[in-house]
Amino acid sequence: MIEFRYERPTTRAAALTALAEPGSVAIGGGTDLLVTIEEGLVRPALVVDVRALPDAQQILVRQDGSAHLGAAVRIADLAAHPELRERFPVLAQAAESVGTPALRNMGTLAGNLMQRPRCWYLRRGVSCFKSGGEGCPAVRGENRYHGIVADGTCRAVHPSDPAVALEALDAVVEIAGANGDVRECTIEDLYNGASSDPSGETTLSKGELIVGLSIPAAAAGGVQHWEKLMQRGAWDFALVSCAAVRRLDGTVRVAFGGVAAAPWRLALSVEEDIASGGLDDDSLDALAERAMYDTSPLDGTAYKVNLAKTLLRRAMRTLG
Repeated sequence: MIEFRYERPTTRAAALTALAEPGSVAIGGGTDLLVTIEEGLVRPALVVDVRALPDAQQILVRQDGSAHLGAAVRIADLAAHPELRERFPVLAQAAESVGTPALRNMGTLAGNLMQRPRCWYLRRGVSCFKSGGEGCPAVRGENRYHGIVADGTCRAVHPSDPAVALEALDAVVEIAGANGDVRECTIEDLYNGASSDPSGETTLSKGELIVGLSIPAAAAGGVQHWEKLMQRGAWDFALVSCAAVRRLDGTVRVAFGGVAAAPWRLALSVEEDIASGGLDDDSLDALAERAMYDTSPLDGTAYKVNLAKTLLRRAMRTLG
């Protein structure tokens, strides 16, 4: 049995003080953390429940169209919130596609963003880059659920669906540090170096805590598209997912999940060509080919390139 202390602070200052202690970890719904503890990936001395912090479970949609999401907002509440569904449907749909109803009612937004990869080598204690070993055993091993983007040593994929939608929406992550200061970063910056950092997948330092996320007003409305392909019909992680947004100003953003150690956004030049609109089938095919040109699939993941091309064609047709 693994023993640890448990605290449920009600102020941010108290939470940050607790998280500064050696061996402390934050917990939201615990849907991934408790599993990683059982698997031996984490051996905490102190578990800090952050769900009681002020505004941690608040969803605020402002009159200007922007939104602010508390870090401990439940995934189920993201999926069901009427104003989010109206203004940011790609996020609501991504949240709705997460796991099972039970997991959505327990899991929190920040916890979902912070979850570890579901790589079986990492989870089963096989020596790998993320567990203190060298190299990625998936490169020459069983890798059918791994990535097609080679931007570092680890070839596992990040399992978060909301992160992909938030990348397409240009969301900003708010992170409180041990001194109480709050810094902001993009979703891309949150996962910068995810495949090349042996200690984890995010840029959070010890003692830092995600306290909220904001979505700009410019991302509200327009045409928004979400699609997720799974091995099973439901309640599964994405083989490949796609979040696409055509803003009211005509600009386009497209991000993929299930292909890299972080949400993977298309090159700006491809997004600009999609934004031009009026694309015939040949143009759609050419853009899909170009978008995936620099991918580097493993022996078992070449099929994901074709899945991504298919999802991109569908997204481009929806965006018009």
